[in-house]
Amino acid sequence: MSSSGATARLLPGGPVAERVLAEVAESVAALRAAGVTPALATVLVGDDDASAGYIRIKQRQAAELGFASPHVHLPAAASQADLHAALEDFNADKAVHGVLVQHPVPARLDYDRALAVLDPDKDVDGMHPVNMGRLALGLPGPLPCTPAGIEALLAFHGVPVAGREVVILGRGATLGRPLAMLLAQKRPTANAAVTVVHTGVADWPRYTRRAEILVAAAGVPGIVRPEHVRPGAVVVGGGVRYEGRLLLPDVDESCAEVAGAITPRVGGVGPTTVAMLFRNAVRAAQRAAGLD
Repeated sequence: MSSSGATARLLPGGPVAERVLAEVAESVAALRAAGVTPALATVLVGDDDASAGYIRIKQRQAAELGFASPHVHLPAAASQADLHAALEDFNADKAVHGVLVQHPVPARLDYDRALAVLDPDKDVDGMHPVNMGRLALGLPGPLPCTPAGIEALLAFHGVPVAGREVVILGRGATLGRPLAMLLAQKRPTANAAVTVVHTGVADWPRYTRRAEILVAAAGVPGIVRPEHVRPGAVVVGGGVRYEGRLLLPDVDESCAEVAGAITPRVGGVGPTTVAMLFRNAVRAAQRAAGLD
């Protein structure tokens, strides 16, 4: 936080991610001792520098944790059928336990159609329609990474959620909607009264100002300002937009002057999202090996 008047306690995601990844490393070691090498496969379409960079980061993390990391790099001219074929190959490969398709794919390709081809048990993003259905029904399965990371972040920092009023600003499929389902479930780190509001509601600040926990998930830079926050509330910045490599968060930094606790502009939800991806991957390997 840069504001001299900032009083909010910071809720960094780094320590949360470190704890989760330490648990993942222990699980990987147990799998390897049992003769199973967990494998997280990645698929990249095209030559976008940022996407290629994200893949390299995930491959380095996979290597540090003891995962195998097979990779398919399709040319920018690849067809929808080419992408589906790569996924079907990974579906059929019993040595591959998790698959990540780097988003976004080129605009002429349909990411959602490709995701539907993937074996839902190998979906480390937790975004396959089957896995979203499992989440809605409270059934076991890989959880969407950013929502799961937010729940873990709040729990790690001792923020009580059960019985409290949570307002989520944003209804997107990757964050707002699945987070609402997750935090409403009956569990010690959830069990909240959850309201989802969005920019299509003209008086959305009426809802955010009453929230004990406010999660910004709109993807609109600077949309949440101090006058939208209940004094002393917990504020989680989940939504971001990028201009080139510049990260533009939903939560204006001046909100730290009003909030009781707040995620930092950089290093908040991001690290926990990556950690949950690897947690999904190692759990997929455990299920496939019958060791879950």
